[in-house]
Amino acid sequence: MAQQAHKVGATGRSRARKGTSDRGHVTGRADAGRDGDTQRIGKAELTALRERVRGLVEPVIVAEGLDLEEVAVSRLGRRYLVRVTVDADGGVGHDELSDVSRAVSAALDAAEERSGELTPDSYTLELSSPGVDRPLTQPRHWHRNVGRLVAVRLAGHQVTGRIAATDMHGVSLDVDGRRLHATFEELGPGRVQLEFTRLAELTDDEFGPELPDDRED
Repeated sequence: MAQQAHKVGATGRSRARKGTSDRGHVTGRADAGRDGDTQRIGKAELTALRERVRGLVEPVIVAEGLDLEEVAVSRLGRRYLVRVTVDADGGVGHDELSDVSRAVSAALDAAEERSGELTPDSYTLELSSPGVDRPLTQPRHWHRNVGRLVAVRLAGHQVTGRIAATDMHGVSLDVDGRRLHATFEELGPGRVQLEFTRLAELTDDEFGPELPDDRED
């Protein structure tokens, strides 16, 4: 059975019950993870699980016209949290995120039916779009943040400037009225700087995903 709690950017599944909330799609297997019946897996197994999930979900996400930014797997109380981050030019809207959430959830359900459980205990699958704290590491990240103020390490120095333009080779930064040009290879990870005058322009999704509440009643 599938449990889907509608949360902006989250999905998951459960064999025992259905539920909803106003924050996303959440799932987990309720037939595992009982008190005294949890199984922990090591770092190598978590890495293997992350790569397995990536292999399963990336074709689905690409088919939806989105980019897979990150897959992370961690322990969340008595369950596992599988977090998938997606993005697109112009950002990812709520309806678009809901559609890809359902598609990814269905793909993982099908994989479990073919090959067995993804995790030894129950899990939560959460889909979200990146927040402003996401490091800019790929050319597409820089392209999508033209006009934003960023901090980045360049030629051994920390630089704060506004992304004035990008092309297929690199970035132009406006640093205190000076124009600096750098190739993507020369740039360290960039960090978007929050500007108080622009806070009203940010959406809830840009502040980053909210962890689901895993507290017991």
